[in-house]
Amino acid sequence: MNVVRISRYASWQCRTVAVVLAATLLAACSGGADDSIQSVGAGQSPDPATVDFPIFYVKRSIPMQPDDLRAVRAFVPGAALLKRDRASPSAAETDITQRVTNGEPYDVKDVDVSADGLRVAFAMRGPLADGMDEDEGPTWNIWEYEIATDTLKRVIPSDIIAEEGQDVSPHYLPDGRIVFSSTRQRQSKAILLDEGKPQFEAQDEAGDEPAFVLHVMNADGSGIKQISFNQSHDLDATVLSNGRVLWTRWDHGPGRDGMHLYSANPDGTDVELYYGANSHATRTNGTTVQFVRAREMLDGNLLVLTRPYTDSEFGGDLTIIDALTYVENSQATLNNAGMAGPAQKRATYNDVRTIAGPSPGGRFNSAFPLWDGTGRILVSWSQCRLLDSADPTRIVPCTADRLGDPAVQTAPPLYSVWMFDPKQNTLLPIMQPTEDVMYAEIVAAQPRREPRVILDKLAPLDLNPDLVTEAVGVIDIKSVYDIAGVDTASRVDGTQNGTPTTITALADPRQATAIQRPARFLRIEKPVSIPNDDVLDIDNSAFGPTGVMREILGYIPIEPDGSVRVKVPANVAFAITILDSNGQRISQMHREWLQVRPGEIVTCNGCHNRTAQNPQSHGRRNLFPAAYAGAAQTGVAFPNTLATISPDAGETMAQARARASCADPTNRCASITPKV
Repeated sequence: MNVVRISRYASWQCRTVAVVLAATLLAACSGGADDSIQSVGAGQSPDPATVDFPIFYVKRSIPMQPDDLRAVRAFVPGAALLKRDRASPSAAETDITQRVTNGEPYDVKDVDVSADGLRVAFAMRGPLADGMDEDEGPTWNIWEYEIATDTLKRVIPSDIIAEEGQDVSPHYLPDGRIVFSSTRQRQSKAILLDEGKPQFEAQDEAGDEPAFVLHVMNADGSGIKQISFNQSHDLDATVLSNGRVLWTRWDHGPGRDGMHLYSANPDGTDVELYYGANSHATRTNGTTVQFVRAREMLDGNLLVLTRPYTDSEFGGDLTIIDALTYVENSQATLNNAGMAGPAQKRATYNDVRTIAGPSPGGRFNSAFPLWDGTGRILVSWSQCRLLDSADPTRIVPCTADRLGDPAVQTAPPLYSVWMFDPKQNTLLPIMQPTEDVMYAEIVAAQPRREPRVILDKLAPLDLNPDLVTEAVGVIDIKSVYDIAGVDTASRVDGTQNGTPTTITALADPRQATAIQRPARFLRIEKPVSIPNDDVLDIDNSAFGPTGVMREILGYIPIEPDGSVRVKVPANVAFAITILDSNGQRISQMHREWLQVRPGEIVTCNGCHNRTAQNPQSHGRRNLFPAAYAGAAQTGVAFPNTLATISPDAGETMAQARARASCADPTNRCASITPKV
């Protein structure tokens, strides 16, 4: 048996792959296996006689052009979904998609398997006729293969409905539905219609293609609903053990450009940053990488592919992230305060580089962690290969001497399927690599523990029915003077920074008058959806220096204690801005898009000021303590204020006023309704 023990220069010759590799079988082992999986034996060593599982992967010709993580609609013909009954070179290979493609040029990607190991979902598109552009012809559709019955079907049976948008990145929810990324933008288009605008696919913030955002549908393709409202792409959805959906969000608002990890409930409520907004410059020579294709491991850590947008030979490095403890590489959650990290660790010891050019340790295209207690990972990996400087038609492995040649040229990658053991730092080949062929997107139909089921929130049990009827949600901020858990309240006195004080003092009209409060209004803004040039060709001069268009939705007063409670439109991306008494912005520009679902109430302690010297993230719960406790006791008015509003203990001024306002049938929650 040939084993690659990874070293600094992974230069093993692939042509020496053994025919039988017993240790590569997907067998269960002791030492932390998921005991809830009854079909997996315990206490066994990897052996040809033990139970194993089918594997699925995409086989394609090496693309002629480099890939780009931001080009989701791209069509690269010549791909198929293949199956092997077990992870072994001797196992027969079956083309699952041949019955549909019939040899015509199709593209296949985004392979996923259900937690029970019975079904495989993937995206497939084709065929495109010669001369067709990527925005023409058949769209990307979600397909499903049922292993036991050997049946393949398109999830959305109707041709008309299937072609309404580009559908990619499917993943099974524990309740049987499928979450996926799509350009359908169903709820967003409905909002456009409500605004008196034509329905169109809003383009991403780079203006290159329609934005792919998250949708869910039933197992039979019915009940399609949009659940995320980013202005650029939301991709690679997966489900964590706690039932929350995790995905890669391309954050490309003004001054932002990165793909980091977000999470939410399956109905789109409680969207929050999960990891990585300030952890991109963590790889080769401090270069920027993106976090894509995340999968949860048995121990709760995340296995993530880290790579640049492009120019990385279709791959990158594997990174294990402790996102339960950290929100950034060196920023822990509140419950783990004091831990300095790093949250990220490389899955391999070899020198995998995330910059253009040769990578001595090869590169990984995709990875699928096994849940059998061994810690092993199925990977698509290509060794480091170079063109011989003396004979460019000859491919040679990487060595220190060859890599030292300034004229060195990288050979085409040779991605194949391997079993990677991080504990031993070894790779075992599953199949013979083939020149000009790429094996990628490997998954195993291995049963694993089902994630927790999170039911969609319903009114009146979980959501405010009045807000649902009105198609709005509520944003509740305890105090805008709470900056990352620190009371930063100051009294305006004519100096640049004012006189430091406290939130409680600023809320007392005897200690600070209205003119002395720096934060007076909150402005709510939404991005303007931009169609492609065929719908409306907008001159660049219309966008201004920021390159974006924003629409003001309204203003709401900020209470003396800095609290805000305000209605905002549901199913719409929006941002907030803090203004002074003159209506001028006094906070940083809010560059991340927020969203609420109908009836949802989103609460936060305060705000944040992100700087290069202190790049802390703020968009996840339980990162900072609250700097303001609200009312000291129930039934006692705030100091030196009218007794007509009687707060409950812990309430902010905005919460107390809103409760009184909404209880008055003639008022109809006027205190939380923004004005223009």
